Amino acid sequence: MSRARIVDGVIAVGVAAALLIAGLSARRQPTDLDALGYAALVAGGLALATRRRAPVAVLAETAVCALAYQAAGFEVPVVAYLFAVYAAVRAGHRIAAVVASVLMLVAVPLTLLASGLHNTGEAFTQSRDVLQLAWLIAAGAAGEALRQAERRADEAERTREETARRRADEERLHIARELHDSLTHQISVIKVQAEAAVHLARKRGEDVPAALLAIRDAGREAARELRATLEALRDDDKDPPHGLDDVPDLVRRARTAGLDAQLTVEGRRDAVPAAVDRTAYRIVQESLTNIARHAAAATASVRIDHRPGALVIRVDDDGRATVDTAPEPGVGLLGMRERVAALGGRLEAAPRREGGFRVQAELPVDPA
Repeated sequence: MSRARIVDGVIAVGVAAALLIAGLSARRQPTDLDALGYAALVAGGLALATRRRAPVAVLAETAVCALAYQAAGFEVPVVAYLFAVYAAVRAGHRIAAVVASVLMLVAVPLTLLASGLHNTGEAFTQSRDVLQLAWLIAAGAAGEALRQAERRADEAERTREETARRRADEERLHIARELHDSLTHQISVIKVQAEAAVHLARKRGEDVPAALLAIRDAGREAARELRATLEALRDDDKDPPHGLDDVPDLVRRARTAGLDAQLTVEGRRDAVPAAVDRTAYRIVQESLTNIARHAAAATASVRIDHRPGALVIRVDDDGRATVDTAPEPGVGLLGMRERVAALGGRLEAAPRREGGFRVQAELPVDPA
């Protein structure tokens, strides 16, 4: 139960108790309508428990209860109705509150006259009517003042969010420009030189070294990655193109570079959130890159397991890492941990007992 509902419940019980005590302590002659009066007093107060969810309905209910207990001979102030007016105006139902209040100002004196409570003198009656009008105006003014304050607070919060979003957009554009200026030219030179070397070797009828082919493919992939990154930075609504469907290409390129890499996919693939899809690709990509650079491994296995509510990615290699000589964690592993943690998943990266290194990530895929 929310805090607002608890507060509304406490207020409703308090008002109902106050009205009932006022009715019990009033000096009056018992009548056959006493039971109706007491019930109306309690019902009018308890109706305030739902004033946030149904302010207009509560306004009508408290008005009917006020007229009912005054018709039964209980000259008790319409406290519950004043709370209802305040709630209705705060919720933005100003016209309904004004119309209901005008009707109440007319109906209450008529009800008191019909019940015989109007025999205390015209001066007293007029002063009481003026007091009721003043309390109605005060309740409506309080509701309107709080409504305007909440509206201004919402506008201020929205302005802060828009400012933060604009600054984030400006920072993304700044990063995109920096990446473009610092990396695009160098990667383009590497790609062009590698492609030119492959072309010349084939033109001369020479065997193209596998390392040169790997450099060419890596240059092409780096250029594509950089373009995708720049597009993502410039337009936050565009998703980078790589995901689970591109993992076979990663494994194929690893084999082209000389690593005996195998891919195994298990389980039934259901819809995977876009963020999980991208993170899975990045984990496999970074793991294979680390194997090629640091592990001195001959074989590697990539296993993708689609489980109920989770996606498990495991990459093993037979490199030189051992339990006694664990490698220093680098930027790649740190980036993987941050990506997995951002999705609420778990990452394990450590040497295997039988030798080599293992990276295993468990990513939640439940939309909740």
